[in-house]
Amino acid sequence: MRIPLTKYGLPQVVVYPAIVLAVMGLVLWAGLTVLNVCIAGFVELILLVVLVWAFSFFRDPKRAVPQDKDILFSPADGKVTDIETVDEKDFIDGRALRIGIFMSIFNVHINRAPCSAAVEKITYKKGKFKNAMNPESGRVNESNDVYLLRAEPPGDKLIVRQISGAIARRIVCEAKVGAKLTCGQRFGMVKFGSRTELYIPLSEGVVCLVETGDKVKAGITPMVRYKSGRGSEKWPD
Repeated sequence: MRIPLTKYGLPQVVVYPAIVLAVMGLVLWAGLTVLNVCIAGFVELILLVVLVWAFSFFRDPKRAVPQDKDILFSPADGKVTDIETVDEKDFIDGRALRIGIFMSIFNVHINRAPCSAAVEKITYKKGKFKNAMNPESGRVNESNDVYLLRAEPPGDKLIVRQISGAIARRIVCEAKVGAKLTCGQRFGMVKFGSRTELYIPLSEGVVCLVETGDKVKAGITPMVRYKSGRGSEKWPD
């Protein structure tokens, strides 16, 4: 049976487990020769946990993505840490709803398209490595913006921002300008704890479906629903 590991994890998914296995072998040899067997066994147990975590971090579970053209799904696994309205001048050119998702080192770290969309532009920015739970990290940390044009009416401009955190130091983005992404399609990841943000233009026909503290899964959890013809919603200040 194939172990569901992401290709985005290379080379770490090979190098890190190899290092851990080598250390485990060294500890085993030391336990049989110079170290106390109990101490060696305890160290081996810790290293085994690290080995399992190294593999689990790069897991890429198969997911059945719901098909709903009126829904924007989560672009990442994690916890919603903040929801606010912002002025987005680079692409949306107006007021936007920003939903921040913190990915801990225990979450799946694959990023997925929130809907069927075309990649209009990709912008990488160098920056700091502040704690990704802090909303400020989205403005000052190393980041990669994927600018999307939604395939379905009203054809909104959307942004998925991949953000490095205090531990994460590697952003992977496989998407290319001009590419057509299907809803829930994988396009990259941020390695070792990070943050992903979703930006949506504010309008009366857009309803936010999540709250701060909610746990979400990429390609599965509905984040926003388009509700044409209804009254305006109350947005966070």
